[in-house]
Amino acid sequence: MKKTVPTTEDKQRDPFTEKVIGCAIEVHRTLGPGLLESTYQQCLAYELNKSGIPFRLESPMPVTYKNIKLDCGYRVDVLVDDQLILELKSVDKIKDIHKAQLMTYMKLAHIKTGLLINFNVSRLTDGIQRFRL
Repeated sequence: MKKTVPTTEDKQRDPFTEKVIGCAIEVHRTLGPGLLESTYQQCLAYELNKSGIPFRLESPMPVTYKNIKLDCGYRVDVLVDDQLILELKSVDKIKDIHKAQLMTYMKLAHIKTGLLINFNVSRLTDGIQRFRL
């Protein structure tokens, strides 16, 4: 059986994800770097809504432990159309813990695609990392 390995390869691009990235780029183009993550989240929600893309902000992420779902207070920044998780950051540098957080949310939600988006960069395309399970 082939083991699935997380990847950040550009080969994983698809039109849906690219449309979402376009919304994030529009937010960054308008606001620039240096604001709070919550500001980017609300502005991205506006752009997703304007584009007709279904999403939920701060979507609860229960933990299943021994067949019991527990609400441990985890929230996904943006869950897009129940098929893409967006983990938003506004930090000087993305750390391994940020990547691990997104990967864990993807596993818990059984969602194969995630984007780690750091708005605190000069050019947003330099702040986007794509992950696939």
